Parts: sequence; structure tokens; C-alpha cells
Amino acid sequence: MRQQDLDGELRSEKEERERKKDKQKLKQRKENDMPLAMLQNLEPERKRSKLVLPQPQISDHELQQVVKLGRASEIAKEVAGESGVETTDALLADYSITPQVTATPRTPAPFTDRIMQEAQNMMALTHVDTPLKGGINTPLHESDFSGALPKSASITTPNTVIATPFRTQRGGDSNTPGFATPASNALVPLGKTPHAVVGQTPTLVRDKLSINPEDNLNVGETPAVYRNYQKQLKHSLREGLATLPVPRNDYEIVVPEHDDHETTETKSENVVEDQADVDARAIAEENAKRQRELEKRSQAIQRQLPRPTEVNTKILRPQSEKQNLTDMQKAEELIKHEMITMLLFDSVKDPVPGQSQNKIEQLQNYFKSNPYEEFKKPDLEKASNLIKEEMDVVKEGMGHGDLPMDVYSQVWQECLGQVLYLPSQNRYTRANLASKKDRLESAEKQLEQNRRHMAKEAKRCAKIEKKLKILTGGYQARAQAMIKQLQDTYDQIEQNSLALSTFKFLAEQEAVAIPRRLESLQEDVRRQMEREKELQQKYAKLCEELDQAQQEIELYESTEQINEITEIAETDETSN
Repeated sequence: MRQQDLDGELRSEKEERERKKDKQKLKQRKENDMPLAMLQNLEPERKRSKLVLPQPQISDHELQQVVKLGRASEIAKEVAGESGVETTDALLADYSITPQVTATPRTPAPFTDRIMQEAQNMMALTHVDTPLKGGINTPLHESDFSGALPKSASITTPNTVIATPFRTQRGGDSNTPGFATPASNALVPLGKTPHAVVGQTPTLVRDKLSINPEDNLNVGETPAVYRNYQKQLKHSLREGLATLPVPRNDYEIVVPEHDDHETTETKSENVVEDQADVDARAIAEENAKRQRELEKRSQAIQRQLPRPTEVNTKILRPQSEKQNLTDMQKAEELIKHEMITMLLFDSVKDPVPGQSQNKIEQLQNYFKSNPYEEFKKPDLEKASNLIKEEMDVVKEGMGHGDLPMDVYSQVWQECLGQVLYLPSQNRYTRANLASKKDRLESAEKQLEQNRRHMAKEAKRCAKIEKKLKILTGGYQARAQAMIKQLQDTYDQIEQNSLALSTFKFLAEQEAVAIPRRLESLQEDVRRQMEREKELQQKYAKLCEELDQAQQEIELYESTEQINEITEIAETDETSN
């Protein structure tokens, strides 16, 4: 007995087992009941019918016009308010939507489908009970017999653009029955003209100034009501004119003092520039600045030529030897000094790869006593032109022409061979001035550098090879397998080609030998047939001889029997 048997099954284990069973049952049910689930949807699928809406009476262009008119009214009111004179405010109305007490709005008239009503009537008449039961008749919808087809009332969207903008239609649908006064601010429905379609929802518009009140009467209003309306309109107009303030002849003309240039600058200042344009302009300015600085640097930096990692400052003469120098030597010293300064400045501003920070700090100390002087662009161009002129003079005087690349490479190798590096003195010198020991040391140093360079490159190649092996190990294995398969295929092709050529040769030989073999066999058959014929004749002859011999034997035997019988008979007679 184990402890687990004594404790019994845990509840968590039982639940886990039940969950696994439920999952398995659900999986089997999904797999087995899929056709049943598909058959449960017995209702045939049908496409949703296209939504049919009434044609709008207001187009997008007309809506834009309404918005523009409202905006123009607001701008006019703002301009009038900027002057500070409140006299003209009474001539402008505020058409902003404000909550006002209005009558209960009408609900849209219900749309009746005449075709559906007739279909319902036909169905009710078809399923009517027998009249013997009595009772009321089958209730039917009212039908329209004005035409062969039932009428269908088209629902149209109210058009507020056809009428004058901001016009108020007055009618019995407003708060006050009949018509409203011209100064009324209530929202009233539009569309109560004699030609209005029954069932349309009235459209509420505003007209505080009563621009066109001539069509405000309802259909049921009489001429007496219209005359009463005209009187009230005149009365309200007189009251409105009476409330106007007394006109004042005060005019003030202000001439703008800003010119067009300042206006343009103000407009440009108010425009918020895009951040992408700001970044692009900053990058362009940075590139232009870098290009201007690059033009002041040496040609080695501009053309990205190789530069020395170490600058030999010992080519300058000591200070004690500079006292008795000629003008040519002084000029040479100035050129050397400027060259060293430019090389050190390039090493500080654009360090070569592998240069340490301590070395850069040591080079910066050099400029404390020998500052680097930056020249302007015209001075640099003037110096460049002078150098080019001197080069042309020297080129013409020495008779030098345009050297091809192979000749230039040959001259460069010859000049390089005349220079020798001395490791003991850490400087370069001419090879013809060096001793045998210096040449040997220089060759050993060069060999050591080549070995270090070779070891470095070998280590680098090993890393690259290891990386490539990791990246392309699968491809290499696959390539080896494919190469092996390809080699096997080539071997099979070669063997099959050899077998094919062998069988072709055999076919050619057989094609030549078969006629001879046929002729030989035919000759053998002919001889065999002749021999068989001869043997048949011989056999027939022997058969005849055999028959004759058998006849003779039979004759002889019969004769012998007769003789024996005769002898026996004679013997019997003799004995008797």
C-alpha cells in the first residue's frame, strides 16, 4: 500500500481529469457534428436589398452656399462691431441658433405602402370564412380607385435653398395663429405654400428682418386677413423706423500707415512653418557650413587621401642653425613649418583610425606655441593660382607632358625605392646614403611589419570565415549534398552514355552481320530440305522393299506349312 492509495484521489487531479475529458468530448463533437451544424441553417441565404432613399432636394453646392451666406453675415457683424459704433447694430440681425419657445414640432407623416396594402386585402379576401357564420365583414384597408395603379406618395426632403435665405414663413403653424409680427424672433416652419406636399415635415428658418414676407399667408387665409396683415406690417415698420437713433454727421477716415512690405512680413510672421521644412533648412545650412569649412582645409582632407599616423617634426632645422640661412632656405623652412602645422591640425580635427586620445591632447599642446592661422577664401584661391602658374612654368621648362598611368606608377616606384626607413633613428632617409647595416635593419623591420600584417589579416580572415561558416553552414552542407548528387548523376550519365555508344556499335555490327547470317541460314535450310527430300525418297524405297520382303516371307511361310501338312499326311498314310 502506498500513501497515495490511503489518501485517495485528490480533488485537483479529479478536476484536471474531468477537464481533459470535456476537451476531448468537445473536440470530437466539433469533428463529428460539423455536417449537422451546417444542415441546421435551413433558411436560404439572400442578398440584402439595396437601400432606397428619397432624392435629396439640397445638393452639396447649395449647402456650401448656405454656409458661406451665414459666414458672410457673421463677418459683416464683426466688422460693424470693430468700429465701436452701436448705431448700425440695429440693422444687423443675429441668426445664431438660440433656444426659443416654439410650438410642438410636427412628426413626419407616416409613409403608406399602397402595394403592400392591396396585397394584404387580397390575402384577407382569400382566407375569408363562409358567410353562414355571420358577423362583421373582413376588415380591409381603404383603396384608391382614382387610377389603374395605386398611388405612391414620394417623400421629399424640404428644400430651404430655393426660397430666400434666412426667410421666415409665417402661417398657422407658429405660436400665434394666422401670421406673426415682423419683429417676431420665433422659429417658424417653412413649406406652407399652396404647392406644399402633404405629409412633409416643416423646415424651420429664421428671418428677423422680414426680407420677403409676401408668401407668408396660408392657403385658408382670406383677402380680409391679407389686408389686415398689410396694415400691421406697415404699422410695425413705422414703429421700427421710429426707434432708430438720430443720424449724426460724424465721419472719421483712417489711412493705414504700413506699406505692402511690412504687410507681407506680418503675414509671413503669422504663418506657422512646417517642422519638416525647418529640419530640411537646418540640414541644408549645416551642409553648406561644412562645405565652406571643408574648402579651407587641405587637399588631403578634401580628397580623402591617406595621411601619416606619425608626423616627423625633426625635419625642421634647430633654432641655432636658422641664423645664417639664405632666402631660399628660409622659404623652405617656412614651407616645412606650415606643412607640419597643417598635418597636425588635420590629425586633431580629423583623427586617423587608431589614433589615441592622449596623442591628440599632445598635438593640441603644439598649437599653444604655434597657432593655426585660417586664411580667407580669396587668399587661398590666389595662392592656388600662384602654385598652378609655377607648376606650368616648371612643366614647360623641364619639358614634362601628360604622363600616362603606367609611366606615373613606374616613376612612383623608383622614387619610393630611393627612400629607406631607419628603425634605429625612427626616420626616413635616402637609400644611397644608408649603410649596409641600416639597410639590413630596414629590411628586417619591413619583414617584421609584413609578418604582423599577415598575422593580423589571417586572424581577421579566420573570424570572418568562422562567421561565414555559422551563417552559411547549412547552405554549405546542402551544397555538398547537391554536389554529391550532381556527381552521381554525372557518373550515371557517363555510364549510360558508354552503354548507349556500345549498343549503338553493336546495332551497327548486327545490321551488317544479319544479312550474311540470313543467307547462311537460308542455305542451310535449302540443303536440309534437299536432304530431307532424298531421305523421304529413300524411305519410300525401303518401305516398298520391306513390303516385298514381307510378302515373300508370308509366301514362304505358307509354302512351308503346306509342305509340312503334306509330309504329315504322307506319314499317316504310310503308317496305315
